[in-house]
Amino acid sequence: MSTNLFRRFLSTKMNVNNFVNTRQDGPVLLIGINRANKKNCVNHATALQLIDAFETFNNDSTMKTAVLYGEGGTFCAGYDLKSVSKAEHQSVADDFFDKYRYMGPSIMKIKKPLIAAIEGYAVAGGLELSLMADLRVSSPSAKFGVFCRRVGVPLIDGGTVRLPRVVGLGRALDLILTGREIGAKEALEWGLVNRIAEEGKVIEEAVKLGKLIASHPEMCMLADRESTYYSLDHTEEESFAYEFESTKVLAESIKGAQKFVEQQKNRKSKL
Repeated sequence: MSTNLFRRFLSTKMNVNNFVNTRQDGPVLLIGINRANKKNCVNHATALQLIDAFETFNNDSTMKTAVLYGEGGTFCAGYDLKSVSKAEHQSVADDFFDKYRYMGPSIMKIKKPLIAAIEGYAVAGGLELSLMADLRVSSPSAKFGVFCRRVGVPLIDGGTVRLPRVVGLGRALDLILTGREIGAKEALEWGLVNRIAEEGKVIEEAVKLGKLIASHPEMCMLADRESTYYSLDHTEEESFAYEFESTKVLAESIKGAQKFVEQQKNRKSKL
């Protein structure tokens, strides 16, 4: 069964369950995992709904940035091991893993900036979902770790690829091999977290950050973001060439420079 047909089948079968909440706040799309009674552990139905939310984000031009969070004070405690014990994850469509993973969108190409708003636990597959994001905002009490190490479940949603890129090889291996927990302060020191917000204000701060990013000229911002990721997998020479090749962005930069000069003239005329 194809992925799209399987999604329609599962949606019909489980239409009473809304495992992912979405809403738009100006240019920001909020995507909330909605299984608080399961510590927002992801099962296959949740994974499919997350995929749909991120595909909407990719394709809707009014949504400039997104915030991924967990309802009920926990970001995500990983994949639902009860579901695994019942082998429910084995019912996936034949072509599902060509584009996705068990947590859903974890290896999707997200076309615009994504911020993870982390409260409570971001562990195992939940940590992997947080690593999808360009930036991570956490509460002071947030906890991170590769807890799946403790039960013999591997990282298969991008964790071994993204974690070393974010925190460096030594620190990534510290988490991956030991399965230990680290708190928000250590995560900030490592660069795993970009900002720590006040308790109860993590989503609010993440949305503010999303709106700040969205306030900048989009074409230029997206080009710089894309070039930054491109440089991770290419030579320095290739990366310099890629950075310089977009004439559309150069045209936008000229408009931006003209706007800046005009603003400066207006300020001087008011003095």
